[in-house]
Amino acid sequence: MSQTVPPILSVLPTRALVDEKFKVLVENLPAGSPVTLHSLHHSEDKDYWEAYAHYMSDHRGTVSVADDLSFGGTYVGIEPMGLLWSMRPVPGSRKGLRLRKMDVCSPMLVNISVYTGHITEGFREQLPLASVLTERWYMAPGVRRIDIREKGVRGTLFIPPGPGPFPGLMDMWGGGGGLLEYRSALLASHGYASLALEYFAPGELESAELEFKYFEVAFNIVKDHPQVIPDRVGIFGLSLGSVVTMSLAAESTVIKPRCCVCISGSHFYPRGLTLSGHHKMLLKHSHKVRVDENNHHIWRDLCLPISSDLSMKVDGGKINCPILLVNGLDDQNTPAVESAEDIAQMMHAAGKEHLLTRLHYPETGHLIEPPYSPHFRATNFIVNSTKAKVILLWGGQTKPHSDAQEDSWRKILTFLQQHLYSTSIPKAKI
Repeated sequence: MSQTVPPILSVLPTRALVDEKFKVLVENLPAGSPVTLHSLHHSEDKDYWEAYAHYMSDHRGTVSVADDLSFGGTYVGIEPMGLLWSMRPVPGSRKGLRLRKMDVCSPMLVNISVYTGHITEGFREQLPLASVLTERWYMAPGVRRIDIREKGVRGTLFIPPGPGPFPGLMDMWGGGGGLLEYRSALLASHGYASLALEYFAPGELESAELEFKYFEVAFNIVKDHPQVIPDRVGIFGLSLGSVVTMSLAAESTVIKPRCCVCISGSHFYPRGLTLSGHHKMLLKHSHKVRVDENNHHIWRDLCLPISSDLSMKVDGGKINCPILLVNGLDDQNTPAVESAEDIAQMMHAAGKEHLLTRLHYPETGHLIEPPYSPHFRATNFIVNSTKAKVILLWGGQTKPHSDAQEDSWRKILTFLQQHLYSTSIPKAKI
């Protein structure tokens, strides 16, 4: 592509939160030129992730990713953020990878480049026409990160910038264990003092003799923090974290969450059991585990059929705060949609359906993450009971799953704004 004026690539803003859109624009191309836009990220695990798309410049020699069609690549059509959500490990990478930011004090660096022609491989062996390095942050400027190691509770509290006080959240992830901070950092960037709670170490669910008290103490650490409004604290959970969230909302006599967000959760939780007891009860159904044609493990049948015995599940009729259930219709790990339907019936019977909001997304899997995160259909997982490494099938198709991540995050933030910031809160009817 010989020309006197080199192409200009701009990505605006170059520094942004992970849930903010950017605009990618290429100028000074010859009219009607085929080009490939490419994104590349080197993860903290030292793996390379990429996305790419094929474009044709218009009569002005311009390509605008927000406005123009991709004719091929890891996504097609008009997709302003496709260079992020369609990322996948580069060819030849290890199998079953999952991209997660562990150090939220540094940005996720993504290199955006434009190449001449429509290419599908060998990007690092070719010289791009232009490149821009972008920063994607979970933690906004001014957010404070505080290690929590008190009263037996382990976690990290993120405080939004400004004088406060702020509404609070207790944020819990799932059965993989460990401390994951990135969602809490992002929630703090949106004005919520959020505690990323570690409730067992990776691979230690077998011995996690945790009872309600651990979570109640953690909730009260948030509630009693001087920069938190004590009567405006909610709970946010995904997968196993959602099971715990629902159980606390229905059964705890110690804490009263103002609202709850549950992503991809089942309400199977035999009353009175510790977390390890709950896990051991699930193991009794391990014969229900299926594998697909790729030998990926499907766990959704472990909690099916839904029991009619109230002692074996969370009693939705006892939930007394607004609750948002976010689920994918292709969840291959948990029967979250069936659980949501059962919870809805129990809440309806108790006259509490006004407290329930449900979001169901077609062709969407279990791991519903913040927007523009890559879709992980199946990833490596260490089975707690055997320490065996398997690949779990989470489900979902990349484009609809990514759309669901964007839509659900917007609706989650609206729900939290409504119930933790506004003054009128729905109450359970007596």
